[in-house]
Amino acid sequence: MVEVRVTDKHGFEKALRIFKKLCQREGFLVELKERRFYSKPSERKRKKGKGGRS
Repeated sequence: MVEVRVTDKHGFEKALRIFKKLCQREGFLVELKERRFYSKPSERKRKKGKGGRS
């Protein structure tokens, strides 16, 4: 769970930047993109196996 506290010293804009950076590190954005549409288990396995090969 990502949590950012907004203080008087750091304004909302800075807190938003920190929040976005933390979400990116946690991988939330990638997971959201992957889960946007349903993918069959066979497609997920194929995609997972394809990533390791060159």
